[in-house]
Amino acid sequence: MKLDIGDMCFACGRSNPIGLKLAFHFDGDEYVTTYEVKQEYQGWAGVAHGGLVATVLDETMTRLLWERDIESVTARLQVRYHHPIHVGDLLEVRGRIVRLHPPLIEMAAVATANGIVVAEATATSMKV
Repeated sequence: MKLDIGDMCFACGRSNPIGLKLAFHFDGDEYVTTYEVKQEYQGWAGVAHGGLVATVLDETMTRLLWERDIESVTARLQVRYHHPIHVGDLLEVRGRIVRLHPPLIEMAAVATANGIVVAEATATSMKV
């Protein structure tokens, strides 16, 4: 039985009034979402909060595993920020599975805005 995400998930839930309401699709082996950065989620004036960006990267990788019927949780997340992401930017995030070695799964994701890589993440997830 597939784990129930619930409709109040901060990242993807449709009923969460303060959530991001991310939608996903496959592009080959990659799992993809887009998100326009809202001013409510800024850190410095006009710049997206890094935690928001980390959330979208993490959710993309975690949801990919969920879609593949691999129930897991993030055990480690490492984010490398390359450029500031501004309010109003449209982020595109692409996640992929790098390696399966149960009970661990290595993941990677890349965020771009305006055609530029703005952040990258790697994660290790653990099957539950």
